[in-house]
Amino acid sequence: MSKGKINVAVENIFPLIKKFLYSDHEIFLRELISNATDATTKLSHMSSIGEIKGDLGDLKIEVRVDKKGKKLHIIDRGIGMTREEVQKYINEVAFSGAEEFLEQYKDSAKDSGIIGHFGLGFYSAFMVAEKVEIITKSFKDETAVHWICDGSPEYSLGKTNKTERGTEIILHIDKDSKEFLKDSRIQDLLSKYNKFMPIPIKFGTKEETLPLPEGAAEDAKRETKTVDNIINNPNPAWTKKPADLKDEEYKSFYRELYPMQFEEPLFNIHLNVDYPFNLTGILYFPKLNNDLNIQKDRIQLYQNQVFVTDNVEGIVPEFLTLLRGVIDSPDIPLNVSRSYLQVDSAVKKISNYITRKVGDKLNSLIKKDRKKYEEKWNDIKIIIEYGMLSEDKFFEKSDSFSLYPDTNNNFFTYDELINDIKKTQTNKEGKTIILYASNADEQDSYIKAAENKGYKVLLLDSPIISHLIQKLESKKENISFSRVDSDSIDNLIKKDDNTISKLDDKEKEKLKGYLEEVIPKEKYTIQIEALDSKELPFIITQPEFMRRMKDMQQSGGNNMFGSMPEIHNVIVNVNNDLVNTIFKAKSKTKRSKLINQSLDLARLSQNLLKGEELTSFIKRSFDIIK
Repeated sequence: MSKGKINVAVENIFPLIKKFLYSDHEIFLRELISNATDATTKLSHMSSIGEIKGDLGDLKIEVRVDKKGKKLHIIDRGIGMTREEVQKYINEVAFSGAEEFLEQYKDSAKDSGIIGHFGLGFYSAFMVAEKVEIITKSFKDETAVHWICDGSPEYSLGKTNKTERGTEIILHIDKDSKEFLKDSRIQDLLSKYNKFMPIPIKFGTKEETLPLPEGAAEDAKRETKTVDNIINNPNPAWTKKPADLKDEEYKSFYRELYPMQFEEPLFNIHLNVDYPFNLTGILYFPKLNNDLNIQKDRIQLYQNQVFVTDNVEGIVPEFLTLLRGVIDSPDIPLNVSRSYLQVDSAVKKISNYITRKVGDKLNSLIKKDRKKYEEKWNDIKIIIEYGMLSEDKFFEKSDSFSLYPDTNNNFFTYDELINDIKKTQTNKEGKTIILYASNADEQDSYIKAAENKGYKVLLLDSPIISHLIQKLESKKENISFSRVDSDSIDNLIKKDDNTISKLDDKEKEKLKGYLEEVIPKEKYTIQIEALDSKELPFIITQPEFMRRMKDMQQSGGNNMFGSMPEIHNVIVNVNNDLVNTIFKAKSKTKRSKLINQSLDLARLSQNLLKGEELTSFIKRSFDIIK
């Protein structure tokens, strides 16, 4: 048995590991199993090229918990190590110094990939163990070796009688890490980090019920047998070719990724590229409501089938973080800041590729089955609209697959919409006005007024639509969006023809005076308009600009309009018979009652009548019809 010191730049490496990686201490198991996987895959490769002859036997990795001995065992039948290799890979740690380590790690304490990238995968064991043993025998015809270290730079290295090829790591769990002696805790870690690793991983055994033999009696009991409890799927769907997978297999994999998700995904996108970068994966479009809150089930990032994180911000475009699924790439740097990710050339290429693949998929879906795509629109629109808003390249492609539904459930691409409305909804200045509603029920009277004019009204109700409208108006030529309740329909799309007023200017001023006596100035701005006699007598609107800015602020914009009072316009149609009755009323009391009732009806149509005012309106209305 020989003894020595681990060759590190500083002698306090183990306290550093324990102290600065403590928040990620659970990843020790991932790192050790990754090492075991590497050893096993190397063995398989050497066998495939003829450097190792004969049957390799059972290559699964085994994890054992010894509660009595307070030990955790990770066992593989991989390539193993010679004495010289243990000396080289374990005792001579290639480490540039504690200062550099601390500097690079301090801003990313949650980065689970840091250890492996510094060549410290094995040493993560000391985050949970007071002593670590390695018992290993190389595939070469050499004596097995036994390495022991108690967490200090001191170690011992000697011979052992191990006869089978492979490596066993024994962790003597320290008193602060007793949780890792619980089967449930280890099971959770294996499921989290190692669920899709390429080598089968055994953790204990389980009972499996056997099928009944042919001709068995109806009351025959099924026999059981004890089998290995394999916790992982070594061949997940994303490692296979798209041509080899059926739709049900994609759905089955989705359920495997997200067992608590009961709704099926809408469709999937299979990623598979090996130049100029390596990337595989499957992304799913889930059913989403109009809620932009961060989803519980997110995209999972893997490297060579090893789970890294479910925080892929900076790796995929922000709008695609609303998707679910898996991406696997060895070309994504892990131990770096988010700002570094944003400028890394490989990450940029990966991000652009994913964006392009999503756009291509959407384009193919709408071409393949337009009706089916329309049926899914409400479930996917928030992702597409977010992408149009945040990614210019995605926006440029979106005309072919983004849809604009109207209030009658007809769907249009942008070009289809403009071609349909250009003739009827172009104002006297030559600008095409796109009318829209955000709530078909609440804005029904305004929608009907527009439809009576032969206009089309879109239904745009996502929480970011105000932002998207702003971008469309800046990118598209000669168009403007107006919510259907932001003004009278005649004002929204001004034509050359002017409606003749029943009242002259002097009478209009007089009428305005009557109205101002009743309608509070701090809440409403009165507009006297000569509209079609069939239009409503009182119409309440909110200016498009003001309402849009408020909507944008609520969905994540600035706060410059947050403290401004709610001011609405009251448009009074002088050509309506009721307004004429108000103007000619002999009694001030009668005129006030008519104005109040008309105003409240208009307020009711905009959902502005609430509380005591609503109660008063209802009582007044009953009194009127007595």
